[in-house]
Amino acid sequence: MKELKPFLALLVFGNIENLILAAQGVAAHVDPIILSILSLIAVVCWLLIGTFGTKLAMKYSRYINFIGGFAIFILGIQAMIESLPGMLTFFH
Repeated sequence: MKELKPFLALLVFGNIENLILAAQGVAAHVDPIILSILSLIAVVCWLLIGTFGTKLAMKYSRYINFIGGFAIFILGIQAMIESLPGMLTFFH
């Protein structure tokens, strides 16, 4: 567990990212079956990368956390910007 501690924040915010991406899929009217299949494929890929790449990535954990956090931040802003037109028409 001590080895994974540097990646804990990325794990937590990665789950938030999955929620953001799912909300974007719903807003874009994506077929839920296709979205869930693609999500499962992504989870399995990340599991494999995490399982086999953790020891290699330990020395780069700070960079990985920054890049992952920045990507989550950008996706969150994108989701909010894309939802603004729908919110503005709701209030009129």
